[in-house]
Amino acid sequence: MSHVGLIMGSDSDFPVLEDVIKVLRQFGVSYEVKVSSAHRTLERTLNWVREFEAQGGKVIIAAAGMAAHLPGVVAGVTSLPVIGVPIMSGALDGVDALYAIVQMPPGVPVATVGIGAARNAGLLAVQMLGVGDDDLRQAMRAYRVRMAEEVEKKDQVIREKLEEQARSSSE
Repeated sequence: MSHVGLIMGSDSDFPVLEDVIKVLRQFGVSYEVKVSSAHRTLERTLNWVREFEAQGGKVIIAAAGMAAHLPGVVAGVTSLPVIGVPIMSGALDGVDALYAIVQMPPGVPVATVGIGAARNAGLLAVQMLGVGDDDLRQAMRAYRVRMAEEVEKKDQVIREKLEEQARSSSE
């Protein structure tokens, strides 16, 4: 059983979703990947969503560009949480996808991350799974601590550079 299902309308969306896969692997979360279109292969898409839920899947991440109907279609046939990832594409560089995903009708929510922000979609899925998994929640806390430590290190490097520049200019 896979915990997270990743679905995209086109294989051209895969390079963006690779960031989700990296996050899920980092946290040891199982996943399944599917290419299926809300427009061109609707029945296939609906069947996959239903099967994923029936097999015990927990969260679905759906990526789509332009009209971006895939996340909404997925959310319309499952009670699982759905995270939409707008893909930067088309004349509006993903803004149309963002609006299509975030503006769902009442009763059919789709959590939405920023345009191309697949990493955040993966992290949000891990957080959702962490609600019922103490080990995963602890791993997320440790991840956040590491992020904070990295920021502090970067701050220290910048401050040291500035101090060096100040010493050099005063000589």
